[in-house]
Amino acid sequence: METSDEDLALAAAGGDRAAFALLLDRHYDRIFALAFRLFGRRADAEDLTQDICAALPAKLAGWRGDARFTTWLYRVVVNACHDARRRLATRAKAANGWGDWEKSRRAEAREAAEAQDWLQTAMARLGDDLRDTLALTLGEELTQAEAAEVLGVSEGTIAWRMSEVKRKLRAMAAEEGVA
Repeated sequence: METSDEDLALAAAGGDRAAFALLLDRHYDRIFALAFRLFGRRADAEDLTQDICAALPAKLAGWRGDARFTTWLYRVVVNACHDARRRLATRAKAANGWGDWEKSRRAEAREAAEAQDWLQTAMARLGDDLRDTLALTLGEELTQAEAAEVLGVSEGTIAWRMSEVKRKLRAMAAEEGVA
């Protein structure tokens, strides 16, 4: 006479490895078939079946024997599939958000590079005195007093040159339609 699934489940819950192996032998194909029907993709169903089988010993400890073993096992598979779908949906949302963030980051980097290129080109069109002043104050982050000392001019001259640089850059940007 064959041992019932319920008796095997009780024995497996108590640590009987042979009973657990027999349960898996009897129901592995059933677990896979249901996972495949619920998921629709063979690879996912195979992975999920392996995960369920790995978790089954711990889950068996909570099996009370109120229902038939197969009914309980189906519920375990259905819950595992629902959990897996939720994880996939969460990952998909995160990936979508990440993709949008990455696109935005790349667009900002491209815009910054374009602005830097435009500024380099515009600076080349400035006279030497204005370009030198701009390079020291913006590029090297010197104060107007420090730039004046380096260039051998007054601080007021540096202030006037910076004002002139701003005016000329604005005019160039307007002329070229640069924002």
